[in-house]
Amino acid sequence: MNAITIHTDEITQVKVPLPFPLRWVNAYVIRGSKGYTVIDPGLHTPEAEALWEQTLQELGIDWTHIEQIVLTHHHPDHYGMAGWFQARTGAPVLLSETGYAQVGLLWGEQQPMSALLLDLFARHGYPADGMAAMTSHMSDFVALVSPQPQVTLLREGPVRLGDRVYEAIETPGHAAGHLVFYDAEARVVFCGDHVLPQISPNVSFLPQVEENPLGAYLDSLAEIGKLDVAMAYPGHREPWAGFSARAAELVRHHHERLALMEGQLSAPLSAYEVCRATFGDRLSMHQMRFALSETIAHLILLEAQGRIRQVEPAAGLIRYTRV
Repeated sequence: MNAITIHTDEITQVKVPLPFPLRWVNAYVIRGSKGYTVIDPGLHTPEAEALWEQTLQELGIDWTHIEQIVLTHHHPDHYGMAGWFQARTGAPVLLSETGYAQVGLLWGEQQPMSALLLDLFARHGYPADGMAAMTSHMSDFVALVSPQPQVTLLREGPVRLGDRVYEAIETPGHAAGHLVFYDAEARVVFCGDHVLPQISPNVSFLPQVEENPLGAYLDSLAEIGKLDVAMAYPGHREPWAGFSARAAELVRHHHERLALMEGQLSAPLSAYEVCRATFGDRLSMHQMRFALSETIAHLILLEAQGRIRQVEPAAGLIRYTRV
């Protein structure tokens, strides 16, 4: 795999390795007259450190040439290297306020999101004998986002990337506080994980974050699909044309998934049982975490639409059935 692809005089794609089935996450280096912007530098691993050392050397970029690190969202495969970069460059790390709040929940003192998520999973039927492994899995991410950066809050509106001014647009769903960066003149968008070619972005429910993440995602896709985009630079897979068509395709995909899950609820089932019926029983711990969170997000939207309802909880277990 060629890790470095120069797309234009200004935009270079860097494939940062991941220890997951996705294999890599896309970072982008944007050249400007005042220095370089790095978008989403990747997960902090020894392999990623080595790749960045080699990449900057090949591109002739010194650490002091990097003027800012900009994050589309807070997920570890995008945020993880930010503190490592900041320690070497002194550059600001820009992240949305909503995203930064989740950093504290996920990797702050005592990692409060871990307890919240494990309690959520238990109420939705996740087996007790899997809790210890899930707890360990979540704790393992702390090392992959450390050292953590000092964050400068980034709001919607104009943001300079290189020598061009983009519009930062909040696009919830895959991650609350997720931002895409759109240049209307050049018809270019850096879309993070909001719209991906070939694969469907995970849309998870997290406690105390977003009441109806899938509903927010579908609304955002409908709006973002109206942008006039000639080239989209995603967080995973390759840059591509056809951004608006892909946004519409993702909307259709989720409506099909909603119908599938609704159809499984002729008898009361927990979210865990729906998850197993939908995604199978050969999931890794990493895959199970996202599959169950996404199943819960779909069931929440189905309930909000009046298509399913909760059955009277038994011993704290939440189950759903069709209306």
